[in-house]
Amino acid sequence: PITFAADEIGWYAVNVNANDIAVMGATPRWFLATILLPEKTATATLAEAIYTQIAGACDGLGVALAGGHTEITVGLERPIVAGFMLGEVASERLVRSSGVQPGDALILAGSIPIEGTALIAREKQAELLARGIAPALVRRAQDFLHDPGISVVRAARLAVETVAVHAMHDPTEGGLATGIWEVAQTSGVGVEIDLDAVPVRAESKVVCDAFGLDPLGTIASGALLLAVASGDAARLLAAFGDTGLAAAVIGRATERGADLKAKRGGQEVAFPRFAVDEIARLFG
Repeated sequence: PITFAADEIGWYAVNVNANDIAVMGATPRWFLATILLPEKTATATLAEAIYTQIAGACDGLGVALAGGHTEITVGLERPIVAGFMLGEVASERLVRSSGVQPGDALILAGSIPIEGTALIAREKQAELLARGIAPALVRRAQDFLHDPGISVVRAARLAVETVAVHAMHDPTEGGLATGIWEVAQTSGVGVEIDLDAVPVRAESKVVCDAFGLDPLGTIASGALLLAVASGDAARLLAAFGDTGLAAAVIGRATERGADLKAKRGGQEVAFPRFAVDEIARLFG
């Protein structure tokens, strides 16, 4: 379900669900949507706008909009879209988030937090401008929804076509730090992360700093976390670079049962943990 966003919520719903399929090495094929509209603001125009967004996002990914449901719901302050995506993959090519192996290189394709940046800039535009953020920067941050975009389908597909990917994950709520914790826990390995190597674009830093949010714990659709054998890392980075996709090695997996470690400025620091997504402090 998409609950934070109001602007282009249909676009969010399709792309976030497609990401969940793509990180398993699969191809998104069919999408179903349930749209809940607030009783006081529901109109046919609003419903049509959301379905237009959904249809456009599906077309862009080659996904069929296979069905859905729309209703007016009492007690809502904003629309909610819950999506269900189906995809296809050969069983022997299925990638699991639990497949990280000790010694694997941990790669981040994209930057953080793309979704969080777009969401804050779209929903809190007036506050950002009031805090003195340049209008041009706010507009660029708003456009992060489409450029660089919140989809990781292309990056995931390229990865599985290039090397044997041990694990993939699309960090969403809780940000990259929580996504790393999730794959480490499900794989039963420790990690060592170089926080200085994590790409954070200038617009994201400005937007997060304006509200005192940590990019590492902010909703991060648009970034793809991968684990590959250390010997395959250079080849995968080169493939990403050849197609214009930014990517970086941000750490490595350590032995099974080990702790999660991080460093900044060459010094060991506590691994960042977030009980809830940072953005919940704005919309909670």
